[in-house]
Amino acid sequence: MALLALTVVAIPAAESLFRWLAPDVRQVIYQRADFVTLLGRHVFVVGSAALVTVSVGVLAGIAVTRQWGRDFLPLATQVASLGQTFPPVAVLALAVPTLGFGTLPIIVALVLYGLLPVVRNTIAGLKDVDPATISSAQGMGMTDGQILRQVELPLAAPVMLAGVRTSITINIATAALGSTVGASNLGDPIIAGIVNTNMAYVVQGALVIALLALSVDSVFEVLQRRLRVYTS
Repeated sequence: MALLALTVVAIPAAESLFRWLAPDVRQVIYQRADFVTLLGRHVFVVGSAALVTVSVGVLAGIAVTRQWGRDFLPLATQVASLGQTFPPVAVLALAVPTLGFGTLPIIVALVLYGLLPVVRNTIAGLKDVDPATISSAQGMGMTDGQILRQVELPLAAPVMLAGVRTSITINIATAALGSTVGASNLGDPIIAGIVNTNMAYVVQGALVIALLALSVDSVFEVLQRRLRVYTS
């Protein structure tokens, strides 16, 4: 994260470093928007999509692992898988005529693309809870809601968090496609670099996105480690 912050601040002053990547172009530092702003927009898009994805995915996973919802388990898995059968570019192409250009289409694409790991890991985590533990909780007089909140979800949390981690990390890179439909984020310098044959722009955008993904992944790794200690 420190390296991410340093890179975002230092890129505007690193013209000589990026000049060798594109010696024939007039401008090698992307300047249509500063990288701090682009980073904030990127985090907003990914965070908004993650909020919807986690909420829908966890609720769906809980619903189909209850006695009354188990008949819908195959359907929930298939619907979640459907989002990853379509490339994000295709989802954007279908969403733009309805939702228009801007941030909303990429958020929709990220939600569909990131839903499967959350749903699948929520189901796996809840199904892996030892039935004997649930029986013990029932013997203590706990209600189904109490068992879910105080027993099942805490024990399933490490597996569920792994799904959230995968979903968000993948979507950090995928969100760059939003620049093709008018959603300004860290994909802007990449798209501009491709259009103008400016590799310096491409490297700047890709570098910040990679560092952001690594930072977020590292945070989730720490959280998973702590959850494993807590639930062991």
